[in-house]
Amino acid sequence: MTDGSAIEARLTAARARLDRLPAAALDEALTGDDLVIDLRPEADRVAHGELPGAVVVERIHLEWRVDPTSPDRVPEAVAGRRVVLVCNEGYASSLAAADLLDLGVDATDVDGGYAAWAALRAVDPG
Repeated sequence: MTDGSAIEARLTAARARLDRLPAAALDEALTGDDLVIDLRPEADRVAHGELPGAVVVERIHLEWRVDPTSPDRVPEAVAGRRVVLVCNEGYASSLAAADLLDLGVDATDVDGGYAAWAALRAVDPG
């Protein structure tokens, strides 16, 4: 999607800073050393399914829960640990990952988000 809007320019700039994971690499991230965070709202998780192994932190709380220097961080958020963000389709997660980079957090997201991962699993439930 290229519509010339300010948000499209921001998304493009955010993604230029990220080493985005393909949806096929999400299972490895979930079982490896990465901290995978599901940003999706509760309604989406109920409607489309949970992401097993991910820590749920809705977007509104993300920076406070993931900044290793924050007193409100989740215990899993430690300095030096890569954070992989997952949203519905990979748009909000790209913007959020860029925000985390600004805080000094090693962050990226999943290209296509939960929908792309779920589509792969529908074909190959593995």
